[in-house]
Amino acid sequence: MDRTELLILQAIDGKRQEILDFARDIYSHGELGYKEWRTGEKFITQMQALGLPVEKNLAITGAKAYLNQEKKGNASLALLGELDALRIPGHKFANPETLAAHCCGHHAQLAGVFGAALALTVPEVAETLDGQVVFFATPAEEYGEIEFKNRLRKEGKIKYGGGKCELIRIGAFDDIDLCLAHHTAPGEGVLIGNGTGNGFVSKVIRYRGKAAHAADCPENGVNALSAASLGLQALALNRETFRDEDCVRIHPIITKGGDLVNIVPDEVVVETLVRAKTLAAFEAASVKADRSFKAGALALGAKVEIETLPGYLPTLEEKPLPELAQAAALAAPGNPAKVLGGHTGGSTDVGDVQHLMPVFTFRTGGVSGGLHQADFEVTDEEAAYIVTAKIFALAAYQLLKDGAARARQLVEGYRPIFPSSKEYVEFMDRFDSKEVFV
Repeated sequence: MDRTELLILQAIDGKRQEILDFARDIYSHGELGYKEWRTGEKFITQMQALGLPVEKNLAITGAKAYLNQEKKGNASLALLGELDALRIPGHKFANPETLAAHCCGHHAQLAGVFGAALALTVPEVAETLDGQVVFFATPAEEYGEIEFKNRLRKEGKIKYGGGKCELIRIGAFDDIDLCLAHHTAPGEGVLIGNGTGNGFVSKVIRYRGKAAHAADCPENGVNALSAASLGLQALALNRETFRDEDCVRIHPIITKGGDLVNIVPDEVVVETLVRAKTLAAFEAASVKADRSFKAGALALGAKVEIETLPGYLPTLEEKPLPELAQAAALAAPGNPAKVLGGHTGGSTDVGDVQHLMPVFTFRTGGVSGGLHQADFEVTDEEAAYIVTAKIFALAAYQLLKDGAARARQLVEGYRPIFPSSKEYVEFMDRFDSKEVFV
């Protein structure tokens, strides 16, 4: 351990209570995507208190705080923390105003970024960093509330439903060369690296029928709920055509099923994501989903409007970063980091960032229960928050010391799928469509 690493550990340990207070506050005030006003403002206030310049209102609620801006020509490293929570009203720390709860650990990410900022802004530490550090709070990673996001689209406030996707579109990642990202994992110990994950498109399917008295003259109506039910059944019968290796996941919900029980439903709304392991696989599954929903409308004589939006790109396999393993060894001694691999059916907009630049991920424990579930619980604040902050800060130092040589090496050796945000946007816009079928 060198002197700077010791200073980083001492700074975080010395500010332990501040980090815990920050994490607990965010944990008990969850907010949903593109609505994280309180969370974003708390992050901004803390960054400004450290004397950092802050760029606000990025993709509505996102913010970037900058350290060592004069050194960005060497390398620019972002530490990513996500702002949003999930709508899980049954969680014991659910926000009564928003019904949102941090059952995915985004509050731990933010606490880690905040704790890293406390350490990296110590003057003796900052002067050893030969590159720019961006403390980046990003909105709306949890993809949901599609109709709400469609309203934001119509108002011209966003174009994409995912926060990092929108940040890429507006150029907020253009001054960043590489990123460190974190996620919470139930259990103990530290995991580094990342396997692959699904990409997806999102859909809002709106069936329109004809209202009539449901008991007196149902023959005069066109039942939109029956049309939707048949469309969902057709989709279910298509599931046997999905290849196991493509890891297709389609999970619709009905957000509007009618108005009154004695009126034939004349409008029914279905939301779904269509996920798969590759771009080709979720594109093919999307076609089958559309075909199924059209079949329901055709059989009942209803009209269906299918609006498809770009979702997330697949998560790319990531080699474990040695600097993260070294940081974990100092932050959580006696418990060597393990390498994570394999494939998950879930999705994250970190995958979109990976298509443009290197992203290196680590996971810390200290929680129990299931992610995205009401039994999620923080059981070890040291592991969940303090270790996270230490790994963020120590790895940032390793990457940016000595002329930022290691960061530059990683960037120069990376082959992005999209050379710039312009090419990314052009690709994503292929999945932005609306079709009406009568």
